[in-house]
Amino acid sequence: MRLFQLNRKTKSDAELVNLYQESHNLDILGELYGRYMDLVFGVSLKYLKNNSEAQDAVIQIFEKISSSLKDSKIEHFRPWLYVVTKNHCLMELRKEKHNTISLDDEKSFIGNFMESEYETHPIDEELHQQNEEALKNCINKLKFQQKESIELFYFKEMTYQQISIKMETDIKKVKSYIQNAKRNLKICLEKSNAI
Repeated sequence: MRLFQLNRKTKSDAELVNLYQESHNLDILGELYGRYMDLVFGVSLKYLKNNSEAQDAVIQIFEKISSSLKDSKIEHFRPWLYVVTKNHCLMELRKEKHNTISLDDEKSFIGNFMESEYETHPIDEELHQQNEEALKNCINKLKFQQKESIELFYFKEMTYQQISIKMETDIKKVKSYIQNAKRNLKICLEKSNAI
């Protein structure tokens, strides 16, 4: 048993995900989650802006992934966990705003405010210093509407609804601008890394 515990520390994220999915052993998940607790706490603090709430989020997210990870196909654990954490925080913020939103608007609000839990992109991750300059250069190369949408969504943290009002266009076009921008950024960043 001790040898198994020692081996866990040298296993990759993907190997630990597979082990957890086979065994549902929370100790294995704890080993994996422990690698990224600082990330979860940091992202939670960024969105919730409250130390105590961010600490609660670390526990809640562990409970959430202990269930969702059992059946999810995960290729890269860290970016998946980042997006799960971000979406958890956005849901908590939505609960705070719940009283100001009618029931008819709630479903629309969630769709506009949340991203797919399994969608990941370099811009969604905490970027290392050496990648920031490449990302800025790539954003500057985007078409005007794509650049504006990306900047408002990621850096100003505006919702699809808010962006559509600011840009005087419909939400479907905003989503399209962001999706196309992500695709173009990915291509540009890959070229930058290849050089």
